[in-house]
Amino acid sequence: MIQTPGQPYRRYGIGAVNYHTGETVVLIRRRKRRREIAELLQALVDRHQTGTIYVAWDNATTHENDEVEAVLRAAAGRLVLLYLPTYSPWLNPIEMLWRHFRREVTHCELFASIDNLIEAAHDFFARLNHQPAITLSVIGAHPA
Repeated sequence: MIQTPGQPYRRYGIGAVNYHTGETVVLIRRRKRRREIAELLQALVDRHQTGTIYVAWDNATTHENDEVEAVLRAAAGRLVLLYLPTYSPWLNPIEMLWRHFRREVTHCELFASIDNLIEAAHDFFARLNHQPAITLSVIGAHPA
């Protein structure tokens, strides 16, 4: 039996995975709104100062707004969104990584606090960033 909390607290993982290197960028936030999506895109631009960044992009309503457009304009063509067909999560590598995260970290787990859950999430992605071969295997990519 798994206990459940009376009043659940939620946090959202917003992330990206580099299909070539296995590097992940994951933000844990209270909400998953347009502002947080723009924050993720800005984190990608900040992390990769040169070259073009291609992002597999679904058609979620949080992905279309002025804040996202502002990040795209500021990146001056270095950030390219590759729109995926509607209802096709299997085409987006990050979805495979989320599934792996749930299986490894949250499946059948009750955390003592939301802070413990966030810590477990950060630890998981930090471990993956030190073992990119695992990430590449999970998303179905092969090291270059």
